[in-house]
Amino acid sequence: MESTATDLLGPVLTLPGLWNSGPEHWQSQWERLFPAVFRRVEQREWERPALGEWVGTLDAAVTAAGPRVLLAAHSLACALVCHWAARHARAGARVRGALLVAPSDVEAPSYPSGPTGFDPMPVERLPFPSVVVASDDDTYVTPVRARAFAAAWGSRLVEVRGHGHLNSASRLGSWPLGLALLRQLGEGPVPG
Repeated sequence: MESTATDLLGPVLTLPGLWNSGPEHWQSQWERLFPAVFRRVEQREWERPALGEWVGTLDAAVTAAGPRVLLAAHSLACALVCHWAARHARAGARVRGALLVAPSDVEAPSYPSGPTGFDPMPVERLPFPSVVVASDDDTYVTPVRARAFAAAWGSRLVEVRGHGHLNSASRLGSWPLGLALLRQLGEGPVPG
């Protein structure tokens, strides 16, 4: 792999969604590849998360990470990032950018039960640069809804084909595209 930890320009908090991310997930692989850069935000409850608790845990992690942290969120954690940013005025100053991958639509009738407080989906513009990555065949978000979320959040949208929920089952390995997008966020303004 060509990238190095220093290419990513600072701390990155990985934010798994519902049920956490297993060892083959790209988040877990990034943590193994660059342990000095990537830190998982460990939530107490992965099966039945409560928004207030997850927001508090994320806020503490962002504070501990220092200024200008990057966020790499997957699935339910995309909604978490947006709820957190809406509740914390200093979010824009603390976060350099966020990679929001496969944002689960918690309002969809087919969304799994367990999480509480995450709906309705937040639709406020994020106070930091962001990229939404969505697959055209994701079980948890339709392309139309993914586009609507990206537009509402002021995010650049990257659409991929045939990768499902962009998780372990998608067999992305260390996911070079995701690392490249994260690197762009770390380097400065994201091209439109």
